[in-house]
Amino acid sequence: MRIFVTGASGFIGSHLCRDLIRAGHELLALSRETQPWRLADLTGRFTLLRGGLDDQPDWAHRLEAFAPEAVVHLAWNGVAGSARNSPAQARNIVWTTDLLERSARCGARAFVGTGSQAEYGGDPDLEKPEKPTTVYGEAKLSSGRMGAAIARELGIRFAWIRIFSVFGPMDHPHWLIPGLIRDLLRGQTPALTGGEQLWDFLSVVDAARAVRLVVESEGAAGIFPLGSGEAPPLRATIEALRDRIDPRRALDFGRIPYRPDQVMLLRADIRRLQALGWRPEIPLAQGLGETVQWYRANPWIFQ
Repeated sequence: MRIFVTGASGFIGSHLCRDLIRAGHELLALSRETQPWRLADLTGRFTLLRGGLDDQPDWAHRLEAFAPEAVVHLAWNGVAGSARNSPAQARNIVWTTDLLERSARCGARAFVGTGSQAEYGGDPDLEKPEKPTTVYGEAKLSSGRMGAAIARELGIRFAWIRIFSVFGPMDHPHWLIPGLIRDLLRGQTPALTGGEQLWDFLSVVDAARAVRLVVESEGAAGIFPLGSGEAPPLRATIEALRDRIDPRRALDFGRIPYRPDQVMLLRADIRRLQALGWRPEIPLAQGLGETVQWYRANPWIFQ
C-alpha cells in the first residue's frame, strides 16, 4: 500500500515508519528535518518529503504524484509545556482538515489521524462526554470531530486514534520516562509527585503496530483509544524503572504537589483495537528494560 505519513521524524512517527516498511508498504514521509536522525537507519527505503503542515501548497504536487492510498497524520505543533494552552493550537485544526481534503483529492481511501488522551480530560471513559482541560485537548477533540464529518462528505474512511502514554527508545527527554532515565543515569534524585496516579503506559513498538493495523483494516473507522489497557500506580512504574538503573537510589515522592487539574486515572479502553485482532505484546517491565538499554547506549540525546 502507498502510505503518506506526517510527523514521520517524531518519536511515534519514526517507529511507525519502521513498522510500515517492514510490513512491505511504500512510504512518503513528511519531515521538517533534512536528515532526520530517527530515520537514519531507513535511508533509501522510503521517500522523504521536506516540509511542514503550514506549507502544504509547496509540496502538494509531490503528494499528488505519489497518489497515496492511505494517509497517517501524526504531525502537530505545540505538544509540550506552555504551548499546550496556546491559542496557536487552533492552527492544527485547519492544517488537519486541509490535509484531509487534499488527501481525498489525491485519491486516498483512508485517513488515520492521531488524537490524544487529553481529549478526555480527567475521565477516559468512552461512555461519557469528553471534557478536555487544555487548549491542546480541545484542538485534538475538534480536529477529530471535524475530520469525521468532512470525511463522511468526501467518502473517505476516517479513523482517529487517541494515544495515551507511549514510551520507548528515541523519545524526547522532556517526557517523564526518558527524563527519569536521564536523572537516574546522572546519579540525581528525581523530585516527584506522590505517584498515586493510575497510569497506562504502552511500548512504542506496540503503538506503531496498532496504528498500522488500523491503516490496513478496511473497516476500521471511528475512535480508537490506544494504550495497554492496564493502569498500575505510577509510583510502581517509576520504582521499576529506578531498579533497572540504580536500585539504591532514593526517589523523592511527594516533593512536587499535584496540579489543580491533575488527572489521577489514565487507562485506555482498548476493546475496539482488540476487535481488530490487536493486543499489546511487550510487557511493561520488558519495555522499560529495553528503553533504559537504549538510553545507556545513546547518552548524547541528553546533551
